Amino acid sequence: MRVALVHDHLAQDGGAERVLAVFHKIYPEAPIFVLVYNRAKANRVFRKAKIKTSFIQKMPLGQSRYQWYLPFMPMAFEKFNLFNYDLVLSSTSAFAKGVITKPGAQHICYCHTPTRYLWSDWQGYVEDLPYPDFIKKILPLYLSHLRNWDWFASQRVDKFLANSSAVRDRIKRYYNSDAQVIYPPVDTNKFYISNNLGNYYLIGGRLVPYKRYDLAVRAFNRLDMPLKIFGTGPEFEKLKNIAKNNIDFLGEISEQKKVELYSKCLAFINPQEEDFGITAVEAQASGRPVIAYKAGGALEIVQAGVTGEFLEDQTWENLANTIIHFSPEKYNAQEIKKSAEKFSADRFKNEIKNFINNN
Repeated sequence: MRVALVHDHLAQDGGAERVLAVFHKIYPEAPIFVLVYNRAKANRVFRKAKIKTSFIQKMPLGQSRYQWYLPFMPMAFEKFNLFNYDLVLSSTSAFAKGVITKPGAQHICYCHTPTRYLWSDWQGYVEDLPYPDFIKKILPLYLSHLRNWDWFASQRVDKFLANSSAVRDRIKRYYNSDAQVIYPPVDTNKFYISNNLGNYYLIGGRLVPYKRYDLAVRAFNRLDMPLKIFGTGPEFEKLKNIAKNNIDFLGEISEQKKVELYSKCLAFINPQEEDFGITAVEAQASGRPVIAYKAGGALEIVQAGVTGEFLEDQTWENLANTIIHFSPEKYNAQEIKKSAEKFSADRFKNEIKNFINNN
């Protein structure tokens, strides 16, 4: 059986790329088809892989500003020649699902979410773009065209896998397709329980608008309690400008430092609605409770009163009130860590192999 792997792009190293890395371990000889490959930013695990890029790779600033070529992305995936492959395994939150396979081939798509800026968050996406108002008025017309393409592309998939029940529900709503949930892989083994806690709360990841780091900053501004924020992104300067001195922006940090931060925090803050929520699982793998907005993947990660607490409202006031009444000492670190094991990387690999073998 000849296998091909397809992924949106290799220009960063996030949760979606961890999924692809496991696919690559299962099928190390399979080529990986992507829009662009940025060697400096992609995970080192892919450096010896057979990577096939689209024509966007050779466009001006294609590797670093590939977002400029949004109108060409559907065509870029359709131009990949996959007619020599019996199994196509795609990992996508955008357009990789749209590849065209030969008759009789099996296309299994691990969907991180139906394309967020076309379906569940298209209005917020347009509002957050740094474009003039006249472009923002025109853009929805083009997004409507892309939305049609995305729906038709979804019908090319034979089997969908979803990373959470929330995403499974979106696949059903937007693509009218069923999906099986297989939680994404988290390297739970590298996290540990610390004997000595710090005095700070922790939040971090990609600093982008939908993750609502602004709620944490505003809440801790009012509480005047220590908050550490790791990660970089377009919201970095904006958040730093409104934060008081009790909030520490750490920027990009090493994996070793992140593991230490998790292990010693009083709790991890998750104020956003995530498709899944890998950082929340990493915190729990460190034995630390998570304070999460009650929506999306957090519903499958957090057990209220056992592994964390829920925010009923996505407001800084609700977060501040929850922190005031929060008692870190009531949580059992060993029990929290045990709950995170159901999201381990070994479990993911076995479930993917079983699914493929049975389909």
